[in-house]
Amino acid sequence: MNEVGFFEKLRYKFDNLMSKGTGILLLSLASATAIMIAVISLIVWITQSGPTSSFTELLWMGLMRAIDSGTVSGDTGSAGYIFLMFVTTLGGIFILSILIGILTTGIESKLDSLRKGRSRVIENDQTIILGWSEQIFTIIEELIEANSNRKRACIVIMGNHDKSEMDDAIRERITDTKTTRIVTRQGNPIDIDDLEIVSLNTSRSIIIIPEDDTRVIKTILAITNNPNKRSEPYNIVTVLRDPENVQVAHIAGNNQAEIILSDTLISRIIAQTCRQPGLSTVYTELLDFGGDEIYFSSCPETIGKTFAEILFLFEKSTVIGIQSQGKTYLNPPMDTVLNQGDHIIAISEDDDTIVAKVDQDIKIETDAIIQTLVETPDIPEKTLILGWNDNAHLIIHEIDNYVPQSSILTVVSDCVEDEDFQGTLSRVVNQKIELLKGDPKDRAILDDLMVKNYDHVIILSNNSELDVQESDANTLVVLLQLRDIAEKLNCRFSVVSEMMDFRNKKLAEVTKVNDFIVSEKLISLMLTQVSENKMVNTVFEDLFDADGSELYIKKAAKYVVLDKSVSYYTLVEATKRKNELVIGYVIAAEQKDALKNYGIYINPAKSTTVTLGEKDGLIVIAED
Repeated sequence: MNEVGFFEKLRYKFDNLMSKGTGILLLSLASATAIMIAVISLIVWITQSGPTSSFTELLWMGLMRAIDSGTVSGDTGSAGYIFLMFVTTLGGIFILSILIGILTTGIESKLDSLRKGRSRVIENDQTIILGWSEQIFTIIEELIEANSNRKRACIVIMGNHDKSEMDDAIRERITDTKTTRIVTRQGNPIDIDDLEIVSLNTSRSIIIIPEDDTRVIKTILAITNNPNKRSEPYNIVTVLRDPENVQVAHIAGNNQAEIILSDTLISRIIAQTCRQPGLSTVYTELLDFGGDEIYFSSCPETIGKTFAEILFLFEKSTVIGIQSQGKTYLNPPMDTVLNQGDHIIAISEDDDTIVAKVDQDIKIETDAIIQTLVETPDIPEKTLILGWNDNAHLIIHEIDNYVPQSSILTVVSDCVEDEDFQGTLSRVVNQKIELLKGDPKDRAILDDLMVKNYDHVIILSNNSELDVQESDANTLVVLLQLRDIAEKLNCRFSVVSEMMDFRNKKLAEVTKVNDFIVSEKLISLMLTQVSENKMVNTVFEDLFDADGSELYIKKAAKYVVLDKSVSYYTLVEATKRKNELVIGYVIAAEQKDALKNYGIYINPAKSTTVTLGEKDGLIVIAED
């Protein structure tokens, strides 16, 4: 074995020293400077060649010449003294040059570290978002709106992307953050060490951006199994696709995670909105923070009163249910009495606008209320689905829960597998399903089909084989074809179109077909709502489920005399008599006007008067 020479060892130690960072280099440089000044001052002191015999003064003089090269020009005395001061000055210049380089490199290194977003966040009561996708911008916008009444709100985002890229994207898409600060960090959400950066223990809620179910469950485990976790439970909200993974996620979350099933949620919304045009706008209104939302409130004035009495106590809020002993009940029996500890569930502009007015004047036009109405028999419905994706079988199954017997459903697609289609047939009870293999964009196919006068049309995105923009482009083509067919045949049918990118909604609106765009935005809105109040999740689960009470848009003629001005109190009374809850109304003449929210009015003041016509409707929560 070859022996290592002295200089090679010295160089090796020097290399190790240089790799230890800016702090060690500065300390080494300071030590070298002190040794140089001390040695030269000692030589001057021993030789007595300097202007003073004080060793302390000689040290000070050496320091001044080391840091200021101009000082040496004023030196006088022996040649030896001037030479030693000159050496001190040269050493100082050399050391100062190295110092500038070290400081520059250290600052650049620190800036690079900050750009990478690896420093620890020190915040309190912050909302943490783990992950990064297009959904995040909707979530941020809604959180900013929700935090508008808080002075110092904070959103902390950890994504596996470069920090500067995330910051640039947020600045480009989010122009006004109001009272909310946005902090980004780069890291892996399934890494326990990386999670320490975002300060989980001080968070108010944690939103996990959905990717694949496995990664979401791993992230939940990383949060709940952190050895430094807090004693209080976390408020975790996330999305899964496969219902079979829900139980595993709850086990991983240790009852600290609220799970939203995205595919099931979207399928139920499509199934409900295809039969009731405009209902999706109602859902969007309830889910976003821009208008009225669902809140839970403990109101002393409601204790001891029946649910029917409570409906009239709030001028600017609409009561839709109660929470009792930790469970939520939408549209409970009207004779239900609220007990101590119970909460009301209400639609209101904010939680502080839920104010009871016990002595208010209630004006009800009883003569305008329809007492009885001849029930019309259920008529079989015809539904057309254009396209196919992984959620198609869920949508068909959900539609089957609502349509009467002998209804017909036709599927047009060139990408559906026979085995998948046969599996769907086995779960259908009320519908006869037909499969027509072909391109949904084919005008000849659409012309032949629309002559049959379908009641409802659903356009599904092919999100498994095409990218987002190409899939949405195909949807737009089909919408334009349907618009032309509707105008030429002068026929009416409801259209629900599924889109992947919400930014394409404005393009879709120019088709002027009575359609609604179902997109990932609804999932983002749901995530945000549940992150602010996890009990809201149970409310929407009830609303979207075919069992129990759901949202409906029903003809106003079923409740009140048409073309007569009535107060909103009258509408509350009319629906109450049918064991239903009214939460708003629809003006048909405004359904194509985006500026008037497509004619949808949610939670109007109860003293409001309105005149409803034959085509207008009431938005109600009812069992059927």
